[in-house]
Amino acid sequence: MIFTVGGIKGGTGKTTLSTNLAIWLSKQGADVLLVDADEQESASDFTAWRDETYKGALGYTLVQLTGGAVRRQIEQLRPKYDHIVIDTGGRDTASQRAALFVSDVYLLPFAPRSYEIWTLSKVLALLNEVQPGRLTPLKIYSFLNKADTRGQDNGEATEVLRENAELNYVDFPVVNRKAFATAASKGLSVFEALPPDEKAIAELDALFQHITHASK
Repeated sequence: MIFTVGGIKGGTGKTTLSTNLAIWLSKQGADVLLVDADEQESASDFTAWRDETYKGALGYTLVQLTGGAVRRQIEQLRPKYDHIVIDTGGRDTASQRAALFVSDVYLLPFAPRSYEIWTLSKVLALLNEVQPGRLTPLKIYSFLNKADTRGQDNGEATEVLRENAELNYVDFPVVNRKAFATAASKGLSVFEALPPDEKAIAELDALFQHITHASK
């Protein structure tokens, strides 16, 4: 299965989700390819730190691809891996569009802030352009990432996402926790960091379990 983690707004935690998803899948025995299709190369930087920690035993394979090469190369690489996770930038780029044409699943994290939700129209416009050109519909899952532990922002953002049926909102929010940044600074997922943050682990596991089972 090919997953693209994307969106139009930067700073929504796409790379954190991409790297944690790749490691989560690999821990289940899958052969995983992580594609860094973001010009900022954050997934590559994370993997470099991870290589220092695990001395080459990453648990996944990393490649960097941009533009139209994303689609061409992934179509060739698809048979070699159980799963492919594509980390794209927070803009409407040629890389993200190419990824959407070849992916099975599109993960759309939204932070619960008004300026994040304003990008919905742009995301919908992108999907309206991509979906007609695909042989099968792209499976889409939107959800709250970097959610607040309390307050009304979560509820307001959820309401807006629910109103847009095309985005297929799933109620598996991931709270903005220090554990994610702490783990990433060591090249680790939250599933590996010590001491473990059980809440962060449970939130990501619930989200990933739902997406992978619902997409079969």
